[in-house]
Amino acid sequence: MARIAYPECGRIINTRGLNGCVKVEPWCDTPHVFASLPAVYVKEGDTMRAIRVRSASVSGNVVFAQLEGVTTIEAADAMRGTVLYARREDLRIPKGAMLVAEMIGLPVYHVESGEQLGTLTDVIHPAATEIYVIDTPKGSAMVPVVAEFVKRADETGIYLLPIEGMFEV
Repeated sequence: MARIAYPECGRIINTRGLNGCVKVEPWCDTPHVFASLPAVYVKEGDTMRAIRVRSASVSGNVVFAQLEGVTTIEAADAMRGTVLYARREDLRIPKGAMLVAEMIGLPVYHVESGEQLGTLTDVIHPAATEIYVIDTPKGSAMVPVVAEFVKRADETGIYLLPIEGMFEV
């Protein structure tokens, strides 16, 4: 599995004020992680263009950011809907940790039998506990990401100890 050099980190959803400030929906673990980035990147064809973050502040679950070169409401409005990326190194990801985007598509195994149960298709965050969405031969199954069920996750796959009926969809 290849590490993602520039993972998605948010999307510009609106403008704020007249001086080019943008409202960002952050896709990081917390809005504070996004607000601490020194730069964000936009995809232009096959390359990434860096934009320095001049300032950023957190307000609830959004971030208001002043980006270098974006100084008018028109310039900010033109960026509405733009997906932003971060350099992996700027996110300070702990050694051995994987991003959700790197986990999608991994096989899911029964930790004891080794049987492949399915493939991870999504990770959702409905509340305090994340949920793995797993595509199985019988349909989609949802597994709470708690130590009771998820025993290990690495680049080889996700290893679960399911309870009876968990994969009866």
